[in-house]
Amino acid sequence: MNMKNFKIFYLLIALSTIISCTDDLNVVSEDPRTTTPEALFSSFAGYKQALAGVYGNLSLTGTGDAGSSFLQGIDAGTSQFGRTLWYLQNLTADEVVWTYENDEGVAELQRNTWTANNPVILGFFSRTMAEVAFANDFLRQSTPELLASRGITNANEVAEINVFRGEVRVLRALAYYYMMDVFGKAPFITESNPIGFKGPEYNREQLFNFIESELTEVLPTLKDANTNEYGRLDKAVAQMILAKVYLNAEVYIGTAKYTECMTQCQSVMAGGYTLNTNYLNNFKADNHTSNEMIFTLQADGVRTQNYGATTVIINGQVGSFEGNGSEFGVGGWGGALRLRKQLVQKFDGGSFSNDVRNTITDNNGSRPIDIAVLTNAGQGHILHKFSNKTSAGVAGPNSTFVDTDFPLFRLADVYLMYAEAQMRKDGATNGSNVKNANTTSIGYINDLRVRANNGSTSANVGAGDVDLQFIIDERARELHWEGHRRQDLIRFGQFTGGNYNWAWKGNIQNGTSISDNLKVFPIPSNSIVANPNLTQNQGY
Repeated sequence: MNMKNFKIFYLLIALSTIISCTDDLNVVSEDPRTTTPEALFSSFAGYKQALAGVYGNLSLTGTGDAGSSFLQGIDAGTSQFGRTLWYLQNLTADEVVWTYENDEGVAELQRNTWTANNPVILGFFSRTMAEVAFANDFLRQSTPELLASRGITNANEVAEINVFRGEVRVLRALAYYYMMDVFGKAPFITESNPIGFKGPEYNREQLFNFIESELTEVLPTLKDANTNEYGRLDKAVAQMILAKVYLNAEVYIGTAKYTECMTQCQSVMAGGYTLNTNYLNNFKADNHTSNEMIFTLQADGVRTQNYGATTVIINGQVGSFEGNGSEFGVGGWGGALRLRKQLVQKFDGGSFSNDVRNTITDNNGSRPIDIAVLTNAGQGHILHKFSNKTSAGVAGPNSTFVDTDFPLFRLADVYLMYAEAQMRKDGATNGSNVKNANTTSIGYINDLRVRANNGSTSANVGAGDVDLQFIIDERARELHWEGHRRQDLIRFGQFTGGNYNWAWKGNIQNGTSISDNLKVFPIPSNSIVANPNLTQNQGY
């Protein structure tokens, strides 16, 4: 059964059930259909329902309607995983602004003035640690001893539940990867700890070591790339997380791991993924059919309605006076999202005149490139990248909640990661103009350029064109609005300080230097109160 449909049928009950037996979360059950763990875990089908719940926490916020949240005291709009991840990685950087600054927490993020009381930061922390809690509970409930005691002894079913366990361990490692990246620390809790346990604080090095060892150990138990149901992870997802961890290792632990990153990238590329011949089809309502996708956050406009990343992006894309929601199959939110000048300028020059990745418009000159007032929806260019229409032009059934999955990991990213890791391994450093991309790396870059130019080689580059600044600019051109930008800028030494400023960086229209402590977000004040083992990050 396709996981996208499977999840839709069983997710709500599964989430309620896991919540009801996970007291180490500050959660409240919202669904009267909640059953007991004993009832849910009495059959193989129940375990698959519970597995859907662990995945589902990455897409939904609660067991009611789109506005529901099982995280007590935290609004659904500030706690959906993909949306809060997107806010923290993109809204804080040089790509996009949000018009409605009265929305909780948004103004602080896009002006780089956040504090430990920001509700979006709290929502991301809580949602990501909820994923850890759900994973831990699934692992507690699926030990060989418990399976046997519940009469689940069929060899095939036991083997499949062990596959489930491997996937859940990867989901937990994914959660800790984002905690390591965003906060630089996290409370550490596993299935070995009792419910209600207040985990000790793990620093970046401890989290790095756990993620690396956990993924390395679990890899052989996972299904091969491209052999699992859509929406469920496989070996390539674990390899992708490892590649990300290794690419950023100098930031995380002060030790370069570029050879290891290249190895993991090669393993992902060997998994049978291919670039979608149409770049924009990766961002449409049927993007689950794209063989470029490695792992997505799922969306369904009818059966899993939520204010997640793609619902926000696609409705937000609609221009304030263009009213072009029909282009994307949505109604739109009156110009909620606009582009910072620096992203627009990444496409300056004749080599990008036919680049399909350039979906930016100034509406025939009526939109100024500069944003003098962040709340003025008529200032700043707008984007046309994501859509709630299929590749055949058919709009999703709901004009607010979209069918478009969020591409957390896709193959194009792997190509650019490999090229960057190769260059850094061979001596390129931040701020240098070393041009040492080898033939393989240039080939991967040009694969993306050819795709972006409808098969033409007119915009291809040679080794003499490619330094690290080219790589980060190309990442912006290829991957903008996909949840990577803050991390990329930090890795390239361009997020804090003043050597690269963007519009409204540091709450100044033309941008200004910001302090190094902003490379990680503060631990939410409420989270420190809940777990006294946690300490605040320096500078907050």
